[in-house]
Amino acid sequence: MSGVAHPHHRRRRGWHLPGWGNLIAVFGPGLVVMLADTDVGSIITAGQSGVQWGYKLLLPQIILIPVLYIVQELTVRLGIFTGKGHGELIREAFGPKWAWFSATGLGIATIGALLTEFSGVAGVGDLFGIPHYVSLSLTVVVLLAIVVTGSYRRVERVALAVGLFELAFFFVAWVAHPNIGAMARDAVHVPLFNGSYEYLVAANIGAVIMPWMVFYQQSAVADKRLEAQHFHAARWDTAIGAVITQLVMAAVLIAAAASIRPSAPGASLATVGQMSDAMTPYLGQEAGRVVFSLGVLGAGLVAAIVASLALAWGLGEVAGYRRSLEYHPLKARWFYGVYALCVIGGAVLVGVWPNLVSLNVGVQVMNALLLPVVLGFLVRLAQVTLPAHQRLKGGYFWAVATVCAITCAFGVLGGIGGLVF
Repeated sequence: MSGVAHPHHRRRRGWHLPGWGNLIAVFGPGLVVMLADTDVGSIITAGQSGVQWGYKLLLPQIILIPVLYIVQELTVRLGIFTGKGHGELIREAFGPKWAWFSATGLGIATIGALLTEFSGVAGVGDLFGIPHYVSLSLTVVVLLAIVVTGSYRRVERVALAVGLFELAFFFVAWVAHPNIGAMARDAVHVPLFNGSYEYLVAANIGAVIMPWMVFYQQSAVADKRLEAQHFHAARWDTAIGAVITQLVMAAVLIAAAASIRPSAPGASLATVGQMSDAMTPYLGQEAGRVVFSLGVLGAGLVAAIVASLALAWGLGEVAGYRRSLEYHPLKARWFYGVYALCVIGGAVLVGVWPNLVSLNVGVQVMNALLLPVVLGFLVRLAQVTLPAHQRLKGGYFWAVATVCAITCAFGVLGGIGGLVF
């Protein structure tokens, strides 16, 4: 990955749609990271939201679309106009201590993510009577093969193909036959000062904006060597991904609210099996399990790839070792070694403690509590490291700062309030 800033091309204005050739060449980092955003933990969180509160948490899913775009667009801007990853920029701008501090938060979030992804894979195996050691071992082999035997573009294409299985949740929501009138009515009547509701709001915020997403997309943009002329196409990549991932979250919430809440409003969706059994009766038991399992596997596998690569890139940017999917594994041993350690370690931990899936909502709340650090670094980097014409300033700076501050406040206060009450 180049540490030299890309040349600055003439700035384009507006939100015109780039040509198809440019879109196809540039699309990838945004869609991949957004599909990974709807990971197993996020699916469990959305399902639990629908069971406990019906459609009352549907509006936040829509509101979070522009918030998610604003945050991830900054990673695109930084990656393109500096040619450097997130950890490397923090180290250069604020020193190694702050870089390691940020990397520590990334490590914590990555561990939490991997536990939820592998728990989801194990849960899918349970649905079909596959022992954990078989399902987890096969997953490790597949995840290692995808990255170790490919270039960045090949890894990206595979991740996109796997992640598209998440679209199965749209079908699950459709066959649940939600009441459109009840959906519209409940979506705007929210109990803002209820501790349980606030806790799930925080969890949903943490399920949308995660530290490893910031590290991954900026590093992926740099590793793909996108330049200034690709900026607008990369923004479309991010915007379309933000819409898709939040619509998937909304689909899971709607399916849970329509299929589970009417008969079991107090149900606990602590496992993939419980969600599958409760949400797919309209499809028939076997067909329902297959459709639901494809969605969970797509979510879990693409998120495992993205979170593990984010940590491998992030640590490399802070520690200074070679970090790029364009290097042969023997020439970037630490990079591939960190990725392999994440994948193997996550599978082993879930194999030893299989009930870790119950931590899903808690992991998302943890992500929300990390938001002030993640967004603080991101906004500050956009102020001080970008070329003058791309820096955050004026009205746009205050708009971004306000959105990030409000998001952090809801995430942190909701998470603490839910834990206290």
